[in-house]
Amino acid sequence: MSQMTEIKVPDIGDFSDVPIIEIYVNPGDTVALDDALVTLESDKATMDVPASAAGVVKEVLVKLGDRVSEGHLLIRVESGLPAQTEPKTAKTEPIPADSTTVSAPAPTPAPVLVPAPVAPVAPPPPLSPGSKVHASPSVRAYARELGADLSKVKPSGPNGRILREDVTAWVKGVLTTPATVGASLGGSLDLLPWPKVDFSKFGEIEARPLSRIQKISGQNLARNWVMIPAVTYHEDADITELEAFRIQVNKENEKAGGAKLTMLAFLIKAVVRALQTFPAFNSSVDGENLILKKYFHIGFAADTPNGLMVPVIKNADQKGIFEIAQETGELARQAREGTLKPGDMQGAGFTISSLGGIGGTYFSPIINAPEVAILGVNKSALKPVWDGKAFQPRLTLPLSLTADHRVIDGALATRFNVCLAQLLADFRRVTL
Repeated sequence: MSQMTEIKVPDIGDFSDVPIIEIYVNPGDTVALDDALVTLESDKATMDVPASAAGVVKEVLVKLGDRVSEGHLLIRVESGLPAQTEPKTAKTEPIPADSTTVSAPAPTPAPVLVPAPVAPVAPPPPLSPGSKVHASPSVRAYARELGADLSKVKPSGPNGRILREDVTAWVKGVLTTPATVGASLGGSLDLLPWPKVDFSKFGEIEARPLSRIQKISGQNLARNWVMIPAVTYHEDADITELEAFRIQVNKENEKAGGAKLTMLAFLIKAVVRALQTFPAFNSSVDGENLILKKYFHIGFAADTPNGLMVPVIKNADQKGIFEIAQETGELARQAREGTLKPGDMQGAGFTISSLGGIGGTYFSPIINAPEVAILGVNKSALKPVWDGKAFQPRLTLPLSLTADHRVIDGALATRFNVCLAQLLADFRRVTL
């Protein structure tokens, strides 16, 4: 007997209205268990939806460009059928995605080329003061996170409903319009308009579109830079003994074929201990409230060919150094390959941006809202340090802590840096 299986969008974290960028099957195709059916693209990653049952594809209920959320029905698969049950139907039925041989305007391509007729050409104007705002709870939460006034956002959804992309477009307009930026911050910045230059007049140029990640990251970074009163505090940590210990353990594990320890893993563990001592750094501002988090999820910046991404180590306080080193390596690999799941980049309470593998001395990282602090780390270097009798060569690690001054003042930030430097200088303190 045959059985019909409905394949729906799985858990994709807090994301909704995620576009479909690839469809790999058509009605009549035979699929095996875990075959990729469609590909979804969130703000910073792509994800394949696998087949949860083997069989013949009976219906494909979505098309390229459709936006879906968790639980949305994608495909129906009939299992338990012989491979030859309906070959003619599958071959004679027109397939929109493969109809390249049809020269005349056939009726089949119409569903692919014509989007759902819900968005008018000209979106309705912003709501007048006192009008009711139509938006889902997730969109309202997204607007609160970005500081967007929904009464000023132009809705593009059906019946005047505000969509997530409407909020994003409004914030982008605020950050790129000088007069609006000044007004939104409670004062006028009196900025000149962005210069328009025909660069081709001066020589050969190449216009290269920004990637999706660059566009999204650029909007977030510009908002954070303008809206957060951030100050960066610098400190040097003596990691001479810690680095010697790390090298020793790695040599021992190399003989046994074990995993390697990274300095980032030690940093994450030391940061967790410092956050436990100074809980204000593991918080977020929510209106007039300060949300203190009891969990310790640490984000770390990963350099990828498509731009900067921030995977998150969940519950780092409950994991050992080896486990953290292995998890950061795996998440960094997935980030480079573009296979990170949306949930792997959510929930961070504190972020580490390490440039140690590249170089540099100090820098001022931009806070990743809604967090209140971020730690920048550069390449360690040998420096002469006076011990009271003579200068001794010590391996020092430059630390750059950027903090939200609304929550963290200079004295508290300096104490955090000093505490972190002490933990790295004598890692035994982490266990206290």
